[in-house]
Amino acid sequence: MAEDRLARIGQLLDRQDITDCLTRFSRGMDRFDRDLFLSAFHDDAVIAAGEFVGGPVALYDWAVVLHEQGQVSTHHNLLNNTCDIDGDVAHTETYYLFVGRNRDESNWIAGGRYIDRLERRDGEWRIVLRTNAIEWSGLVPTLPIPFADVPGIDLNGVPSRSTEDPSYQRPLTNKREMMS
Repeated sequence: MAEDRLARIGQLLDRQDITDCLTRFSRGMDRFDRDLFLSAFHDDAVIAAGEFVGGPVALYDWAVVLHEQGQVSTHHNLLNNTCDIDGDVAHTETYYLFVGRNRDESNWIAGGRYIDRLERRDGEWRIVLRTNAIEWSGLVPTLPIPFADVPGIDLNGVPSRSTEDPSYQRPLTNKREMMS
């Protein structure tokens, strides 16, 4: 019984490490954080995404140009996730919702699934093969960004596709005046 619990705890820790890996990809892409993005892949990984097929460095370089030319911001949201672990190999299917604010001020939304094979090497889970199954896409009407006109809204930082984004601030602090 105790061995079963320990095995389950080990599997939960592996699943969390795999989820953290998948999140590094999304955050790295949205923040244009090359090191974080690449930390989701083993160096010899192969990724098939749209017209792109290649390795992680080439994927990052291709995707940054694509998103820089096309959007002012992007959100790669990860949703449902299945994870089958067999020793040091895992197969995952992760539903995603992509949203981008295009440079022409339209909004692009797309959904699909990342289908991945990950391997644990030297104790670290990373992607070795990814297929991006895009299942739908569309444009959404543009509306003003909520609260953009609030005075001082930018005092705690403004969204950025870089490590200047407020999410990198350590420690996180508030510079806005509190309401009474």
